[in-house]
Amino acid sequence: MKKNRLSVTEKIGYGLGDFGSNIVFQTILILLPAFYTDVFGLAPVAMGTMFLVVRLLDTVTDPLMGMIADNTHTRWGQFRPYLLWFAMPFGIVFVLTYTTPEFSESGKLLYAYATYSALMLLYTVVNIPYCALGGALTPDSKERVSANSYRFFLATFAGVLITYFGPDLIASFGNGDEKAGYPWAMGVFSILAVAAFLGCFALTRERVHQASSAKSSFKLDLLTLFQNDQWLLVAVMFLILLVPIVLRGGSAIYYIKWFAERPDLVAAFLTAGTVSQMIGATFASPISRITGNRVAYILVQIAIVLGSVGLYFAPSHNLIIVFSLFIWINFFVQMGAPLLFSMAADTVDYGELRTGRRVTGLAFSGALFALKLGVALGGWLIGFILAWYGYDGKADNQSPEAIQGLVLSMTLFPAIGHALLIPFAALYKLDHQKCLRIRTELDQRKSN
Repeated sequence: MKKNRLSVTEKIGYGLGDFGSNIVFQTILILLPAFYTDVFGLAPVAMGTMFLVVRLLDTVTDPLMGMIADNTHTRWGQFRPYLLWFAMPFGIVFVLTYTTPEFSESGKLLYAYATYSALMLLYTVVNIPYCALGGALTPDSKERVSANSYRFFLATFAGVLITYFGPDLIASFGNGDEKAGYPWAMGVFSILAVAAFLGCFALTRERVHQASSAKSSFKLDLLTLFQNDQWLLVAVMFLILLVPIVLRGGSAIYYIKWFAERPDLVAAFLTAGTVSQMIGATFASPISRITGNRVAYILVQIAIVLGSVGLYFAPSHNLIIVFSLFIWINFFVQMGAPLLFSMAADTVDYGELRTGRRVTGLAFSGALFALKLGVALGGWLIGFILAWYGYDGKADNQSPEAIQGLVLSMTLFPAIGHALLIPFAALYKLDHQKCLRIRTELDQRKSN
């Protein structure tokens, strides 16, 4: 229906929110592990443990934030205000996270815990309402995929900026001193992120509301959520997906630096991956319209597994093969992202039809908790693998065993994660026709 169509301007506006979030998220995936071990000075095990411990806070903050968002009522809506209120604090803490204080070893570890915890808390406060906003823009499943395609195009464009300009900005601001260069470079990106959040707030509006009124109760809302079998499937998929994504993203710098022995190509390698992601996001909507979300998502995972296995066997000296397979993998990784987030939004409608309660914020907070738990497990695995295979961030050379560990964390270990997604995606049953029937019935309830 035309009334559910979104303008290009609003889709861009929605995408700006994830552009801002990915300024932060992409640095966590790509730059933060190497920053903590090689610049800040943390031991790999300490870094991996911190990633996991901090994520335990999400067991409390994520559902709490979802509940708060579901019960927010302002003249700007339920979810948009958080982009306005917390954009600036988010930007400030982002810069502080990449600042290296002149503390003792224990003092630096405490500082890392404090700033990383604050960054993840603010990420929760901004990103859970933002993701829930995707389910409130329009009830049309196809329009949701289209909006998420814009979203992930702009999200990966943020990654392109990070990978292409990040290393040069760090070097330029620091004059060879990465400790000095990191906070100034992140300050530039922080300004862009804050502006993007404010742009998302200004250019979007919320249209989808609960069909019938119902008293809010955290216990009842949580019970409602866990009665939604399709949401549970999507949440498990978020958890599984982020483990290989973080493993691959966090290993990329190490891989090109030590396996390919081309540290001069770090920026080019990372940028090639993020540009291919940006392009891949634009293909999600066309393939979804042809095959539906479930089939499209399964095909995407098969393509990633094949590319990852191929990269494992790629010779280190053949940069054409290495770059080509890395581009292939990232293209399909980001093609899958709009599909999965659209599937998450569709489960909210499905759950409302079954229970009479719409828990958009809680549904997305649960999905994002699963996502961030996957990030935590992936981050912990990076530290564990580096330590297990004997990586030394202060050494001028790495042992063959350490390099083998880097290759595995870049290729075969992520391939296992993507393969595990396929049977779960096969169980998902909300195709376009079923989503349309659900929305029609909910509209009838609302009109009655």
